[in-house]
Amino acid sequence: MAAILSETRVGKLKDDMKKKQRIGILFGGRSGEHEVSLRSAASILKAIDKKKYDVLPIGITKQGQWLSAGGAQALLAGESKQPLQLSAGADLVHQSGNLTQTVDVVFPVLHGTFGEDGTIQGLFELADIAYVGSGVLGSAAGMDKDVMKKLFAAAGLPQTPHLALTRSEWKADPKRCTRLIEKALQYPVFVKPANLGSSVGISKVHDRSELAAAMDLAAGFDRKLVIEQGVGGPGAKPRELEVAVLGNDSPEASVVGEIVPNKEFYDYESKYADSPDDPSVPIIPAKLTAAEVKEIRAMAVAAFRACDCAGLARVDFLMEPARKGKKARIYLNEINTMPGFTSISMYPKLWEASGLPYKKLIDRLIALAVERQKEKQQTSFSRD
Repeated sequence: MAAILSETRVGKLKDDMKKKQRIGILFGGRSGEHEVSLRSAASILKAIDKKKYDVLPIGITKQGQWLSAGGAQALLAGESKQPLQLSAGADLVHQSGNLTQTVDVVFPVLHGTFGEDGTIQGLFELADIAYVGSGVLGSAAGMDKDVMKKLFAAAGLPQTPHLALTRSEWKADPKRCTRLIEKALQYPVFVKPANLGSSVGISKVHDRSELAAAMDLAAGFDRKLVIEQGVGGPGAKPRELEVAVLGNDSPEASVVGEIVPNKEFYDYESKYADSPDDPSVPIIPAKLTAAEVKEIRAMAVAAFRACDCAGLARVDFLMEPARKGKKARIYLNEINTMPGFTSISMYPKLWEASGLPYKKLIDRLIALAVERQKEKQQTSFSRD
């Protein structure tokens, strides 16, 4: 990738709007969310305004190999095609002349590890490239659910009880970890890899008999595990609410949406598996009081700022069922700094319901990337 960034000689941002901006759409990657990334990228590539932008697709295989042009399109289409073989320090541009073209903005449609966690963002920062989305800190904090929750707590945002354990702690002494979990939390609990998204590796645990399998599953995806107490106690089914946030230093929140999952909770299959007979149902806008909407939207913006996010994020909430004599309680669940952009994804749907259609949303995200790049140019990195 370093070769790509150096040899493309990324174009300086220009105010002359008569010239098309060249947008690099980066997708795939080594994450467990590789397939989700392909779906997101396909939707963006289909919708992006070709009259306004020159578009360069750039793919990353599950093995970490970088592809451009035809190779990237083949990856996107799921075709069995031999990828470009690269070794460390290989002259990628020599092997793929298409990448010598300039890129004004990169849209890294990479979900999860090695794409949404600050790693690729650090590379863009080193190369001084404008890119869509949060920076290194915001991406890393938004990916790590343990760190994220610490930042939410510091901002005074309400969360369900939780704790974090490492994979090594679990493997060394499962009985001790079980005691710690049961002392701090009540069943049901949710066990999650700290650094992953799209509900990959997440399990709902109803009692001790299910805990070990859930911990082993999550430990296969990350070295750190987060265990959260379920909202509302045994048998409760909290409402799952989502808000889309857009902006840099002055972020705005969309209308509030709700997901009614076709399973016990909104897991990977509920999000992406084809279930025509029993699909998960999005409700946009969610049926809430004006006061509840105001509270949730304010919390979404506060969460965005707490993690120092930029560009875009989807903020998820859990709403405890109302009880007699008590109003429903709202808990902040998590933030996603590069939410899905598939045709069924909530982030673009929420903005469409807020008056910003898909194609215009892509325009706005690119403009925010340029805005953030220009703002960074005000920073001095040398005393000279």
